[in-house]
Amino acid sequence: MDRRTFIKNSFLLGASIIIPSRSAAAKYEKRLRLYHTHTGEWFNGVFWADGEYIYETLEDLEYFLRDYRNNEVHKIDLRLIEYLHSIRQRLETSKEFLIYSAYRSPQTNAYLRRHSRGVAKNSFHLYGRAVDVRLAGYDLGVLRFVALALRKGGVGYYPRSGFVHLDTGTPRYWRYPS
Repeated sequence: MDRRTFIKNSFLLGASIIIPSRSAAAKYEKRLRLYHTHTGEWFNGVFWADGEYIYETLEDLEYFLRDYRNNEVHKIDLRLIEYLHSIRQRLETSKEFLIYSAYRSPQTNAYLRRHSRGVAKNSFHLYGRAVDVRLAGYDLGVLRFVALALRKGGVGYYPRSGFVHLDTGTPRYWRYPS
């Protein structure tokens, strides 16, 4: 074998090791397991496979993450769904997220502002860009730490209420009550 053929074969072998095969990429899926604490509903589905989002599953997720007070459905920011998946991936867990709040209609947000402290007038929940969660089997502080480390958006820590707020805004952090 001449030098040129050796280099060419070496390059192809190296590329085949570095670049995953199509069949390996096809086996990779993104899944979420969610339990809604107010409705008692479960979601367990693959939202991304074979390099593409599964839009039927995303529609199911949007319904699941609806304003449970009036059943209003809204588009959910894909970055928020990816944020949840990244947390599960970082923790290497298949445990479910417990959902306390996701999309909020303007009416629900106004109601909560009148009856609760700590509800923002222009909340990311209004735009399908926020979720209040905890992760089954994990300390709330662990969820907060992982979310902060990912730097994918806002992280609010609500230890008295028992959840972490995640949103797709600029990375920032707060604790309530402070």
